[in-house]
Amino acid sequence: MAKEPRGGAAAAASSDDIVIIGGGLAGLFCALKLSPRPVTVLAAAPIGHGASSAWAQGGIAAAMAEGDTFEKHLADTLAAGAGIVDEEITRGVVSEAPARIHDLLSFGVPFDRDLEGHLQLSREAAHSERRIVRVRGDMAGKAIMEALIAVVRRTPSIHVVENAVAEEIVTADGAVSGVRIRAEAGRAARQLFVPAKAVVLASGGIGHLYAVTTNPAEARGGGLGMAARAGAVIADPEFVQFHPTAIDVGRDPAPLATEALRGDGSILVNRAGHRFMLDIHPDGELAPRDIVARGIFAEVVAGRGAFLDTRIAIGAAFPERFPTVYGYCVEAGIDPVTHPIPVVPAVHYHMGGVLTDAKGRTSLAGLWACGEVASTGVHGANRLASNSLLEAVVFAARIAEDLAGRFPDKAGGAAVPVEEAGAVEDAAPDSAAMRKLRALMSHDVGVVRNADGLAHAVREIETMTRRNRSLAFRNQLAAAQLIAVAALKREESRGGHYRSDFPDPVDAWQHRTTITLTEAEAAAGAVAGQEAA
Repeated sequence: MAKEPRGGAAAAASSDDIVIIGGGLAGLFCALKLSPRPVTVLAAAPIGHGASSAWAQGGIAAAMAEGDTFEKHLADTLAAGAGIVDEEITRGVVSEAPARIHDLLSFGVPFDRDLEGHLQLSREAAHSERRIVRVRGDMAGKAIMEALIAVVRRTPSIHVVENAVAEEIVTADGAVSGVRIRAEAGRAARQLFVPAKAVVLASGGIGHLYAVTTNPAEARGGGLGMAARAGAVIADPEFVQFHPTAIDVGRDPAPLATEALRGDGSILVNRAGHRFMLDIHPDGELAPRDIVARGIFAEVVAGRGAFLDTRIAIGAAFPERFPTVYGYCVEAGIDPVTHPIPVVPAVHYHMGGVLTDAKGRTSLAGLWACGEVASTGVHGANRLASNSLLEAVVFAARIAEDLAGRFPDKAGGAAVPVEEAGAVEDAAPDSAAMRKLRALMSHDVGVVRNADGLAHAVREIETMTRRNRSLAFRNQLAAAQLIAVAALKREESRGGHYRSDFPDPVDAWQHRTTITLTEAEAAAGAVAGQEAA
């Protein structure tokens, strides 16, 4: 049942003119930074439960160790991003990292410390230094969200509406005028229009558009699709990161074996016990994620299987050092202390998203974006491990500062949400249409892509869009179409985007891409026309 503080969904939303869509790290951090200015947070699930940030195991990257520098952190990010990271934006983000870590500490996040009380830092793949701030090894996301949720619930200026699914960003005269939401209560659902002078989109990623993902069911690309349908410019949607080591036990979402396991010395072997990553890259298991993902994918496709062997590097200390992963393994009947863990690549993070500037502003007046739904230029073609939570809090804080400058006081009178008539439909994550889309995306827009598969995906999504009658599923189809069209257009391989028919990077493509939904639909129509001809 929807949790409706201070009089329900209507009352909570009517008191504010700033609305944040998303109850994950980016959304809650932005709300806290805006305090004491009133703000409404719309969360598709109880806050913390539907957020990918709550599932993050690694931690937050911050150059805070002796000998580490912002320049080193920047260099590692640029290298992982495969030539298309925005250097100026990223320099600012890594330099703000210590301040944001201290913000989180002030909110009660129990980051790991050594015996002298200093923050304990670890290393992850493609980082040249130990700079990952963690909580109990693999519990950073959960601990951060628990701390923020506790503070949010104590902050009277933040009105949280849970189980409220944003379905449409409404515009008037070229600017955002509000959000159409589906407010769920038991089996019933109401459609409401929430007026807003400013909307912060922090709705998360697109993982559940794919059949194998580490993301929660709420991460279905709805925010990306909503923004695109409202006219916002989308950047780099073709760049999807597959985490190399999802635990291959048939669960949906797939449980994650954190990268920190490899950072601490665990190795990847096939069924014969061969350590195959050393044949592919000199850094072996610590190569960039896209390379490790393709290495594992090749072993799985070849029938040799892929396994994460932690027995020597971690051994009997596994339950204490990595309790979350240990729990996943035990539930699946695997003892990682004595047996290797079967792994498979799974969609984990979307580098693309709604294009923003350095302050989190999108191309649509009145709309800001932060977190995984945004594309700020920090991640380029391949996100560096543990930079995502950092980017989320940095841009959430910047947006809060920008909004405070634009709306220092309550603007205008109270807005009254209007309940809208008509049937309320939903594309449930287990619906036949959603299952078809997820299988299509995994098969044709997955770890390894080619023109034939991508064109097939574009045509199928275009057909599904024409037949669709669900507002929520329309957003998901829009997100999927943007990814597939952009991947078809980029005739090279770079970072998380790998084309078997164009396996090498091309200098002419060493740049970010932008696309609108109108452009993607036109391209889809052209592809469909080519098949008909």
